[in-house]
Amino acid sequence: MQNGIHFISGLPRSGSTLLAAILRQNPRFHAAMTSPVGAMYMALEGAMSRRNEAAVFIDPTQRRDVLRGLFANYYQAIHGEKLVFDTNRSWCTKLPALSQLFPHAKIICCVRDVSWVMDSVERLVRGNAFELSGMFGFEAGNTVYNRLNRIASGDGLVGYALDALKEAFFGEQASRLILVEYEALTKVPGQTMELLYKLLDEPAFAHDFDNVEYAADDFDLGIGTPGLHTVRRKVEWVERQSVLPPELFRRFVNDAFWRYPGANIRDVPIIRFGPPADEQAG
Repeated sequence: MQNGIHFISGLPRSGSTLLAAILRQNPRFHAAMTSPVGAMYMALEGAMSRRNEAAVFIDPTQRRDVLRGLFANYYQAIHGEKLVFDTNRSWCTKLPALSQLFPHAKIICCVRDVSWVMDSVERLVRGNAFELSGMFGFEAGNTVYNRLNRIASGDGLVGYALDALKEAFFGEQASRLILVEYEALTKVPGQTMELLYKLLDEPAFAHDFDNVEYAADDFDLGIGTPGLHTVRRKVEWVERQSVLPPELFRRFVNDAFWRYPGANIRDVPIIRFGPPADEQAG
């Protein structure tokens, strides 16, 4: 790709769309919500696997070239002159391949207390009281308990993303990761973006955190979840009380594994609200 690529991944409801909306203010960057590239990438992997009897004629070099070509061809027509940030929850599971395809690429993982991720999903469902969400198969009889059980499972919206993040965080390509906590992005956006630019080795840019724009209304309505990718105009932290039953909220309070003492065995940079930016960078 002419000007390179980075990836955005991590947990849902943790600021990935907000981060993309901020990044796209920079005229040198292209960033957006989840793109179709991830799904096409995995479809190509399947088509080139031994499930296809003709795959015997595809050698490893050809596989790499085909997958690299997907990115080059998709983004050449959109922003051939820009640095691309492609978003997909699955990129954390593809680090061994991405590190070969794009040796200089980073994966920015947006993270958040999992209890508050669950709260955000449930709040969204309740805010669309007359819509059935595609996140739950458009089923009408769910309760908050089976909704959260579903998305917490290994193939659920949150459970899958959490497992994928763990795989990347503890894996041998973890040096490719940059974790960005939602609290840092919303409480100190200027400091957070300054540090992120340094970690990406990009020149600083003056973002306008009072006028952030992103629209995906048609997409969100199509899956019965209006507001799923809505970004408030002003970047700010909103204090609130959880809508979850207390025992459900407590169920996930220990799932922020990246904060465990001694857990960061690969020295992954984590941008969090608290210590000064220069201490975090180290």
